[in-house]
Amino acid sequence: MRLTILINGSDPTVNHDYAVLWLDTEQQRWSRESHAGIELPEWGELRDTGGVTTLCAPSADKPLCTLSGLHVDRRQQVSTSQGDATWSCELSHAPMNGYWRLQAVDRQPIRAEHSLFAD
Repeated sequence: MRLTILINGSDPTVNHDYAVLWLDTEQQRWSRESHAGIELPEWGELRDTGGVTTLCAPSADKPLCTLSGLHVDRRQQVSTSQGDATWSCELSHAPMNGYWRLQAVDRQPIRAEHSLFAD
């Protein structure tokens, strides 16, 4: 299953920073599809622990971004459609707070023509 997530600042009418991510719950990986102001790598690994999803760089344990409230159960049910997000500012490394919103859910098996995660 793939989720499309929008992350943006605490007041998107003033601060237009955003990131659009695809979360692949089967492969436990994510990819950055579009962004401005929220600097995340092109892809990484995701972990879902206790209703909090963390996005990490490849082969890293330290979270780059935390999505509170996002959990996908074994029946592919998504716990909620929005919640708090926290990430580090690339320049100052200060924690930034904002929100995430679920944009789309694709429950069909996905076979990308040029898969970033191909083995």
